[in-house]
Amino acid sequence: MVHTGSLNRRQFLQKSAGLGVLALSVDLVPILGSATAGETPAEFSPSVFLTLDEKGKVTINCHRSEMGQQVRTSIAQIIADELEADWNQVQIAGTVANPEYGDQNTDGSKSIRKNFTRLRQAGAAANHLLRQAAAKRWNVTIEECHCSGGEVIHASSKRRAQFSSLVKEAAQLSLPGLDQLVLKKRQDWRFIGKSINGLDMQDIVQGSAGYGIDVQLPGMLVAVIQRPPVLHGRIKTLDDAASRKVAGVVDVVKLQSSSAPPLFKPLGGVAVLAKHSWAALKGREALNIEWDHGANAVYNSTQFRDSMLETVRKPGELVREHGDAISALNSASRQISAEYTVPHLSQAPMEPPMATAWVKADEAEIWASVQTPQRTQKEVAKALGLKEEKVKVYVTFLGGGFGRKSKPDFAVEAALLSRQAGVPVKVMWSREDDIKHGYFHTVSAQRVEAAIDEQGKTVAWLQRTVFPSIGSTFNPSVEVGMPLEMRMGFADNPFDIANMRLEKGPAKAHVRIGWLRSVANVYHAFATQSFAHELAVAAGRDPRDYLLELIGRPRLVDLAAEGVEYDNYGDSIETYPIDTKRLSNVIQIVSHRANWDSRKKDGRYLGIAAHRSFLSYVATVVEVSVDENGSWSIPAVYMAIDAGTVVNPANVRAQCEGGSVYGLSCGLGQITASDGVIDQNNFNDYLVARMNQAPAKIDVHVVESDAPPAG
Repeated sequence: MVHTGSLNRRQFLQKSAGLGVLALSVDLVPILGSATAGETPAEFSPSVFLTLDEKGKVTINCHRSEMGQQVRTSIAQIIADELEADWNQVQIAGTVANPEYGDQNTDGSKSIRKNFTRLRQAGAAANHLLRQAAAKRWNVTIEECHCSGGEVIHASSKRRAQFSSLVKEAAQLSLPGLDQLVLKKRQDWRFIGKSINGLDMQDIVQGSAGYGIDVQLPGMLVAVIQRPPVLHGRIKTLDDAASRKVAGVVDVVKLQSSSAPPLFKPLGGVAVLAKHSWAALKGREALNIEWDHGANAVYNSTQFRDSMLETVRKPGELVREHGDAISALNSASRQISAEYTVPHLSQAPMEPPMATAWVKADEAEIWASVQTPQRTQKEVAKALGLKEEKVKVYVTFLGGGFGRKSKPDFAVEAALLSRQAGVPVKVMWSREDDIKHGYFHTVSAQRVEAAIDEQGKTVAWLQRTVFPSIGSTFNPSVEVGMPLEMRMGFADNPFDIANMRLEKGPAKAHVRIGWLRSVANVYHAFATQSFAHELAVAAGRDPRDYLLELIGRPRLVDLAAEGVEYDNYGDSIETYPIDTKRLSNVIQIVSHRANWDSRKKDGRYLGIAAHRSFLSYVATVVEVSVDENGSWSIPAVYMAIDAGTVVNPANVRAQCEGGSVYGLSCGLGQITASDGVIDQNNFNDYLVARMNQAPAKIDVHVVESDAPPAG
């Protein structure tokens, strides 16, 4: 793998000047008017996003991690559109951890919605400079010039200049202020909103893309770690004599034990360092360790599930209330109730965690498949006692992430072992390591009660949720869901029911709790939508029609009026309101595409659900078939998604297709624990959807919308 390294701003400009390169940057805010290109490096804005060279290449630096979602292509589409680049000349490059990029963490579905405008401004600023350079050359006004297809054109004189011929002149000009930028109108977009093939697709398919496991450095050792079977367990005795005799093993290192809170710290244990992975694995097999499992050895998932169910049957802490659900339930002639549990889940990305570190006297370099390069930089610096700027983090391609690789404990492991060994060290996690020692998606229990009147209308809704919180990873005293977890499909319940009460209860964590794609929406949507179907059955109504009735009239749900703490995924509720019209619309679309109304006549069995998650609205219909032997299959899945402004519809469809299979896997698999030890090892007992179980057909409709981009 090529070591790309990084340059400071002065070095970057010095090298750029010699190559005839125009480099554009954009600040986080952004404040383009505060930066200039010209005589001294300090006059450039601090975060470089875009480079044009004299050979015609347009290089766009993607500050987000690529893990299959094609964010590199989407970011390139945004900048190239406002630039008016020739797409055939566009190439994408990765970046290193650098605070000057702003937030680089690829999680929370923020890559597009938090960067859409600033990336458009970066492209527009480059467009402005190129037009200004051409106008100066031709002695005309900048307003007389426009860019198209990698050229600046002066229409009245029919003069044209390729971008490549203007970079030297443009590099000497001052960056425009925001008030000087003219962003393209939606109808003029050439790349935004278009299904464009991924820029990295050929490299990925041909196997030339570099992932975490592919990093190779001179003199590098490979390490695998025997971690404590129970969270915060410690080594009682260690006999490593047999391990050291394995051919290729170089050293056996005892790591510092972990303690609460887990944070992003390594788990401890014993590392075997070897010349190659086979020797490291065989050396680990030869270790003889006796463990002190500690306080978390009391954790048994079956008993824990039962205790959570006991909790949800009792009154809890109020999250949201309007009307009087308790009185309405007590006086109702008909009540319906149900309880739902969800087990721990593993993110289980195709590529387990991988990181390589080279630690020297006062600096460190990390190559890793991480979602959070800046957090990685921070955690490695803290572990090594270095200043953050002395730690360089190079992000490889990620073979899936799903939230696991936003926790950089594996990069810290590599850094500590490299410092110990004095040479580069690659830490490899096996599939068994990944499943047994991850940051698990939380286990949960929910109870829902409802009152139905004589017409079958739901007039009261009481729901309680209990789960070990993600907050426990950072503070062991946190035992109830945090506001950010409540906002995900619980506090923002869109149903138009006169009497509603939502409560939460406590649950103590005994494993590392982390986030998995869509996070708390996983279990909250499952319980809410399942119960909506049960209510429809109880009322003798069509489930689709009843779901629409529960959602009710088109409106914007006003949680503030009910005194609910709701941060709306970190975005303005005015910009991204809870809009029931959009939710009902995707239900109508997907049921039409699934031929919902003819399902009984056709002998088809369909289920339907809809949810707002990370500011997008999604409805899904799943068709299920069961043969005479009781074996099931899924002939089709139908989806409709309203994600606001979509940069690349093909990528959104791919995410929905993959999400369908991933969601099915979540329904099949479960992580359980016995005496604190995770029971599962690999995909033989942590089940994921096999090819014969995957939907035979996945139909995805992406709603055209001019709403802001969502997650």
